[in-house]
Amino acid sequence: MQIAVVLAGGVGTRLYPASSDDRPKQFLSFDDEGRSLLSRTVERVEGIVDAVYVLTRPEYADQIPEHAPDATVLTEPEGKDTGPALVYAAHRLRGVASDPVLLCVPSDHYVGSSFAPVAQRAMGVARETEQLVTLGIEPTRAATEYGYIKPGEDHGDHYTVAGFYEKPDPGAAARYIYNDFYWNAGVFSWTPEALLSAARDTELSPLVEALETGTGRSGFDAVDPVSIDHAVLENTDGLRMVPADVTWDDLGSWDALKRVLDTDENGTVALGDVLAIDAEDCVIATDERSQISAVGVSNLAIAAYDGRVLVVPTSETQRVREVVEKRNER
Repeated sequence: MQIAVVLAGGVGTRLYPASSDDRPKQFLSFDDEGRSLLSRTVERVEGIVDAVYVLTRPEYADQIPEHAPDATVLTEPEGKDTGPALVYAAHRLRGVASDPVLLCVPSDHYVGSSFAPVAQRAMGVARETEQLVTLGIEPTRAATEYGYIKPGEDHGDHYTVAGFYEKPDPGAAARYIYNDFYWNAGVFSWTPEALLSAARDTELSPLVEALETGTGRSGFDAVDPVSIDHAVLENTDGLRMVPADVTWDDLGSWDALKRVLDTDENGTVALGDVLAIDAEDCVIATDERSQISAVGVSNLAIAAYDGRVLVVPTSETQRVREVVEKRNER
């Protein structure tokens, strides 16, 4: 049985002020059809797998059916990043079929139409090798906001993984592309037993033990927030990578919208009630209660939602999470 686990527990702080604790990124829409990122993700995977589970934190669970009415909601006890979340999902789902294989996908990415065959290949490799599988995206630019994967031995339809490299500086990113590294897309496949076995030898061990003894709540209390990459994938032997030649973007910041949405004649993306006059290479977005007029500006991201306004150079949009952190402190 093939099962999709759609991760929908994050907030998306770099898309402040559109995203917030009350309205996280996966519930936002950035297309003319009004479909949320979560809805688009579920539609993308439901034709590939036998069942779809949306994994989220308790405060978002009641909102999931509005965006994914045919999916099953799986609620983790507490949001502690992708490490505890995916271990919890593996434990919960290993008993739903005799031999399940999981396809774990974020709910807030932009993915092209050729995703299905890549996903099927990843699940096939996960089942055949009984090891952990990650998707590697062929880079299109020297991005500094993504992690990179160094491919190892070529097995025809996949590679072993020779190394993970975290978000690099521009020079290192250029070298990684020159040496045929891949972007780490955060899309994974494995059997539940494969992940739980690998996690037993990591900092997530207390959670694995608690889940297996029926005291999962205490297990969550015993571990710190950590990504599955840091906790497990960077520390396990035998990790496999399936290369994915698909259009992809994680939509993690405002400047990403320029890469996936149509622009006007000046290279500007406008969402909502926006008047842009000689605004070049900008991203301008607003909700239904606001208006934005921008005249003679360039290379800016301007967003107005719920009475909150953000103005930032598009080259600095990765720093928007600093705004959220400082406002939370205040």
